[in-house]
Amino acid sequence: MKSLTLSSLLVSSLLIVGCGGGSSSDNTTITNNSTSSSNSNTDTQQETNNTVTSTTQESETTQQPTETTSTYSSKIPHTNQKTCFNANGNEVSCTNSGQDGAYLNNLPSYNSNSNDTVTDHITNLMWQQTSDTNGDGTINVSDKLSQSAAVSYCSNLSLGGYNDWRLPNIKAMYSLIDFSGQDVSGYTGTDTSTLNPFIDTDNFEFGYGDTSANERIIDAQWATTTNYVSTTMGDEETMFGVNLADGRIKGYPLTMRGSDKLYYVQCVRENEAYGTNDFVDNGDRTISDKATNLMWQKDDSQSALNWEGAIDYCEDLTLASQSDWRLPNAKELQGIVDYTKSPDTSNSAAIDMTYFNATEIINENAQSDYGFYWTGTTHENMTSGRASVYVSFGRALGYMNNQWLDVHGAGAQRSDPKDIDTVVDSAYTTVSTQTGGTALVHGPQGDVVRGVNFARCVRSME
Repeated sequence: MKSLTLSSLLVSSLLIVGCGGGSSSDNTTITNNSTSSSNSNTDTQQETNNTVTSTTQESETTQQPTETTSTYSSKIPHTNQKTCFNANGNEVSCTNSGQDGAYLNNLPSYNSNSNDTVTDHITNLMWQQTSDTNGDGTINVSDKLSQSAAVSYCSNLSLGGYNDWRLPNIKAMYSLIDFSGQDVSGYTGTDTSTLNPFIDTDNFEFGYGDTSANERIIDAQWATTTNYVSTTMGDEETMFGVNLADGRIKGYPLTMRGSDKLYYVQCVRENEAYGTNDFVDNGDRTISDKATNLMWQKDDSQSALNWEGAIDYCEDLTLASQSDWRLPNAKELQGIVDYTKSPDTSNSAAIDMTYFNATEIINENAQSDYGFYWTGTTHENMTSGRASVYVSFGRALGYMNNQWLDVHGAGAQRSDPKDIDTVVDSAYTTVSTQTGGTALVHGPQGDVVRGVNFARCVRSME
């Protein structure tokens, strides 16, 4: 398996300028001469010299480990992805793969109650079973609400004998995502009966976008209470929502074309503190989260890797006398995002940098920024498993209207090709960067496609 510091596909679009990790205060400059492979797409692959400057910085505090119990319970359910795929998208055995499907911890455990509610035994959350807010028996555009109307709807809901319902935050809503689903972004049909959404339809009712109302099938975004602390698309106030049709977290505008944007709604109750972390710095380059019973690497990989390289990095890691490190799954990694932080508002990654270090980069818009981080979770579409989920701890850049913008927000969850050399086709566009190079973009918001991202390893404490 190959491990790359910077992909030749980036063509000098991304520079690593500082790493928040390690014990040395020395500055290191590394020059990487990268040449594209012979079978590369000549429009997007060319020889380049990438200069990487690494400046080591320490996080603010070091604490000694304390008791392992927590006043918070934020146990993270598994993604339910039990199938593994190689970098070409073909199904492979999960045994010794290092992928999500090789580590089946906290498998989802639901109980469909007799009162139109569902209990999640992992998170201790109780959910409204359906997003049919108007009660007509069909989930469609007439059930969608603005964020403010969704807050009011949930707070006034009386269901199952309970009156303490609320609109979930982004971590609670994301706990429902099920990565046995398939992204329908490329689907051109209208029949949704055979499609596989990113939610357990044995326990929850689900609806795709309402094509009869001129929506796209992928317009199945769920509202949350979590707003982006910065803005997207230049200056738009933004809510983080979960799309259960394409399996992503994105920042969505609160208004569109002068009107409130509307979303599906799933109310929740119990465990109001779900998603709250309880970090302890163990003083050995590891961070324990007592709320989730996960131990994290304090530092990241400090070099950008392809997906296989990220898996190898974690599988081979020995740290704090522990050797059972792994690449986190999508839900685990999203669980350490700090949605109160962003490069624009706190001049940091969207993570608690009191405890964690994060490598600083210069992004495609020539801004000081922070990177994307791989997970072991495949982002499967209807044809293959060639992409893997990543979480953006910096700006989720896209190229729209001939300019680079933060299109989805720090804390978004998107996906990249596992091996970028094998999937460059007409769906990808090459554009110029503000750093004098070129980059690949993809999709309606021109999501930047880097193909090499960082890794932060995790291990279970249970």
